[in-house]
Amino acid sequence: METTTAHKKPANKKFIIVFALIVLLVGGFGIYKYKHSQAHETTDDAQVERNLTPILPRVGGYIEQVYVRDNQLVKKGDTLFTIQPVDYEVRVQEARAALLVAESSLEVSKADVFASSANVAISDATIQSNTGTIEAAEIRAKQANNDFERYANLYQNHSITKQQYEQAQTAKLETDKQVEVLQQQRKASSSQKSAVMSKTDVASKQTAVAKANIEKAKAMLKAAELNLSYTVITAAVDGQVSNIKLQPGQFVNPGQSLFYVINNRETWVVANFKETQLNKIRAGQKVEIKVDAFPDDIIEGEVQSFSPATGSRFSLLPPDNATGNFVKTVQRLPVKITFTASNKPELIAMLRPGMNADVDVHVQ
Repeated sequence: METTTAHKKPANKKFIIVFALIVLLVGGFGIYKYKHSQAHETTDDAQVERNLTPILPRVGGYIEQVYVRDNQLVKKGDTLFTIQPVDYEVRVQEARAALLVAESSLEVSKADVFASSANVAISDATIQSNTGTIEAAEIRAKQANNDFERYANLYQNHSITKQQYEQAQTAKLETDKQVEVLQQQRKASSSQKSAVMSKTDVASKQTAVAKANIEKAKAMLKAAELNLSYTVITAAVDGQVSNIKLQPGQFVNPGQSLFYVINNRETWVVANFKETQLNKIRAGQKVEIKVDAFPDDIIEGEVQSFSPATGSRFSLLPPDNATGNFVKTVQRLPVKITFTASNKPELIAMLRPGMNADVDVHVQ
């Protein structure tokens, strides 16, 4: 009996020691996790992001040549592919011809205005000349009338011959008729001037229309030249092209999304935190990031901004809690995290949009 008891005591002592160590380890780990949770907010719902620029042709047509391959690095302004330009070159020629016609119409209208103005000046001069002539003729007619009255009195008194009387009468009729003719000529000149002035107004309006047609033709020419330039599709940013499924002869429509150019100049992480984690997170706080593709490297960053709404609000069918049975679900809010300058550039360059990451925000 004494032997059995002696063997049990050491075993119980070892068990107690092991149990105590386990309790200490678990307790210490629990305390560490508690303290860590007070100063950190973490999530594994995070992805690497970059700007993806879609390649959208502005004009439609058949592809003439493709200059890039899948995953190729490109610089801003590099030609990606071209569209057959023949149709657009024809439209440019048509627009140029229309501009020439409009410019010719303007010159014709200007010539009409000039000719009409000259005719108005001639009419004014004619009217002024007729006015002077009429005044002189009226003076002569008045004199002839006075002479005729005197001769008529003398003829009644038989002081002059009938021939002299008839000569005075003829002179009176001639001067009266001359005044009448000159007055009719002045009236005709005035009517002609009115017609010429009306024609001048019409020519001036035609000039204004011709100028408007020139501006319209210039706009059409500019639009045609722009469409022609759009047949050469270039990279808008420095980056790397995605998978390209284009072949010469393939028809593309305006606005059709063909592939992407991924901008390599700016990279960030979007972390989707639970709404219950956002109480302590603020812009500017330090962040440690581990990307699944590079688990041995820690990337430093900082909180840059918060999304204006939860991720579910931007979904195709956002939830409507006013319909059906309500089940409360913890929502997640996207938080943008940018990288600091202390990181290795070659490491940042190896990151790709969509890579998963673990994010640890230092809230204290």
